[in-house]
Amino acid sequence: MSTEVRVPALPESVADATVLSWHKQPGDAVNRDETLVDLETDKVVLEVPAPGDGILGEIKHRDGETVQANDLLAVIEDAKREPTETESADVMQARDKQVQEEPEQATLSPAVRRLIRETGVDPAKIKGTGKHGRIVKTDVMNYLDTQQRGKPAKEPEAGTMPAQIQGGSALDLDADRPEQRVPMTRLRARVAERLVQAQHNAAILTTFNEVNLQAISELRRRFRDKFEKQHEIKLGFMSFFVKAAVEALKQFPVVNASVDGSDIIYHGYYDIGIAVGSPRGLVVPILRDCDQLNFAEIEQGVRDFGQKAKEGSLSYEELTGGTFTISNGGVYGSMLSTPILNPPQSAILGMHTIRERPVVEDGEIVVRPMMYLALSYDHRIIDGREAVRFLVTIKENLEDPARLLLQI
Repeated sequence: MSTEVRVPALPESVADATVLSWHKQPGDAVNRDETLVDLETDKVVLEVPAPGDGILGEIKHRDGETVQANDLLAVIEDAKREPTETESADVMQARDKQVQEEPEQATLSPAVRRLIRETGVDPAKIKGTGKHGRIVKTDVMNYLDTQQRGKPAKEPEAGTMPAQIQGGSALDLDADRPEQRVPMTRLRARVAERLVQAQHNAAILTTFNEVNLQAISELRRRFRDKFEKQHEIKLGFMSFFVKAAVEALKQFPVVNASVDGSDIIYHGYYDIGIAVGSPRGLVVPILRDCDQLNFAEIEQGVRDFGQKAKEGSLSYEELTGGTFTISNGGVYGSMLSTPILNPPQSAILGMHTIRERPVVEDGEIVVRPMMYLALSYDHRIIDGREAVRFLVTIKENLEDPARLLLQI
């Protein structure tokens, strides 16, 4: 008796998926609920589990092929049935062994399992920094980096390409000037499409300001230990920016709106997108109902998003929707930038790196932690006056955090 492995129902608005990688090959023993294959969509990677125990038989769609919902991916054969004469010796051997996967391996994300398989490292030697000690991709990379320290650098062979672009097709066989064509991932292609869409369909302008973060820095120093002890999460800057943005959005609802044809849709809720870098590219998970969240809940949500982005475990629902976006280029050292809208949203706030700079207060020159802010907005529905006042409101809320508590 055989069991079919089919493409699961895809999220709404997703027409197809790409076979990213198979974790098992024909003849391998598989266990029920063990991840067999990863499917990449425009936003997320879907893990397809084994519907039952057995031996993986024929694979119908290989890596890189496009599939649709309910397409047949592979067949799992019953491990107890009598083998046919045409089956390979490998299949016979795998059926006899039925080697069980180690328990700790089952908790690893697809990206981590793939990296461990490719590098050959022992996961038992890696200390996990994820939730409940789970091993994430950065843990593996840090372990590999530690192992390489003290070893002489190995010169790359002539004509080889950097590891990050392996897998493409060669364009130039000249050993001195090699080139390689690498197809975009589904996520990268979707990001490119949406960025071009935003540039073509919206009248994007950007206004700038700077904010003095002295008051917030003092608050964090005063309450950092108590906050972390009580909520088991660190008090960062992002929760202040989310709260400041929500209060500003309440005062200027058009910034929280979106364009639909010839209509403007005003949203009575505040779902804030938090731009996060991941191994697959930029993703923007959505923190829902931010007006109803406290500082600890916001910090916890942001931390969870960062962890899931590293592991590639963000769900489609977590990446869908949003009424306003905050992007923090400061974590990469950016001093100033002009963020691009995340359609169909009408505005995005860009945070940047914090630098101590001399400023004048009460006629005296003092050193303060300063940050440049950038607000890109759709001029079709947001006037310059509203955009500037919106950004000034965020600045005032951050420079006097008591406003966030009093909601003034």
